[in-house]
Amino acid sequence: MKKVFLEAHNLKNKFSGFGQFNYHLIKGLATQDLGNLTLTLNVTDANSLKTEFGTTFKYKKYKSITRHKPFRIKKKYDLWHCLNQNIKVEPFYNIPYLLTVHDIHFVTEGSAGLQAKLRAQFEKKLKRATAITYISEFAKKDTHAHFKVPKVPEFVIYNGNTITDTSVPEDFKPSLLPKQPYLFSIGDFSERKNFKSLVAMLHHLPEYNLVLAGNNQSLYGASLRGMVSEYKLDDRVFLPGKIADTEKNYYLKNCEAFVFPSLREGFGIPPIEAMRFGKPAFLSNNTSLPEIGGEQSFYWEHYEPAYMAKVLQEGMETFYAHQNDYETWYSARAQSFNWEATAKQYLEVYHTILR
Repeated sequence: MKKVFLEAHNLKNKFSGFGQFNYHLIKGLATQDLGNLTLTLNVTDANSLKTEFGTTFKYKKYKSITRHKPFRIKKKYDLWHCLNQNIKVEPFYNIPYLLTVHDIHFVTEGSAGLQAKLRAQFEKKLKRATAITYISEFAKKDTHAHFKVPKVPEFVIYNGNTITDTSVPEDFKPSLLPKQPYLFSIGDFSERKNFKSLVAMLHHLPEYNLVLAGNNQSLYGASLRGMVSEYKLDDRVFLPGKIADTEKNYYLKNCEAFVFPSLREGFGIPPIEAMRFGKPAFLSNNTSLPEIGGEQSFYWEHYEPAYMAKVLQEGMETFYAHQNDYETWYSARAQSFNWEATAKQYLEVYHTILR
């Protein structure tokens, strides 16, 4: 048997992007024939995973002290899979090492000191890598543009769609419910997500409300709330905070459109989730989003409010003129991103390295 170690402790933040990736990849792996592979998950809460997956995996309890070199995990696994580029937990020994790169936002975000620190950490990972997987062609291209990437096997493996069941209980209603048609978006409140541009756009769209879900307890979130009040949109912009899957599905199922003006995305799962419900997707025309959104999504070239409103109004007219075709295309595209297929590709990479 070959022993593969999955550094997956970001599962502790299940509603974050990394947490979602960790959980759904593991869930996808559980559906596969693992053959001669024994997979060990490094996680904080092993009990809940044991309840869900039983003996499919082995489990190691994550300890934060293992981030420090003298206390690194000393067991010699046949392959170590580092599930994202920011993880500080590394193997003690020089063993085969698979690095998954989601994004390199840190090259432009934060202070110069933080950027330098994260660059140095990432460069060490690149030098250590036996192989590298990227979650999009953009993530691969961006990494090569900013770093000297070693000559090792590289693979692009798309994330899957986290929503497979679009049903919502008939009697369910979210805590915050707009009284008129609404646009929906979700994500952490940060400069990169560019949610303020949606508030400014809404000023030109009196026919719509706006629901922005996600962790809004940040300086950006406070600034956005101030902007909502300044624009006198308190009765039209709804901020439910972090939401559970049922609430998210409700908003996706009942919104008029999904709006995602993100400035930088390694992949972008939320647009795929919206497409699963057949909803028109309005996205930034940069980084990975055109790659993920495809030719039938609608794109903003820049973020001037009146222009954004015009793109949305014209896009909605186009969508409703061919609604059945668009809904069919969106749903099919969303379902083409499949976690079981993603897991199968990762297993193929494991076998390639181990051979």
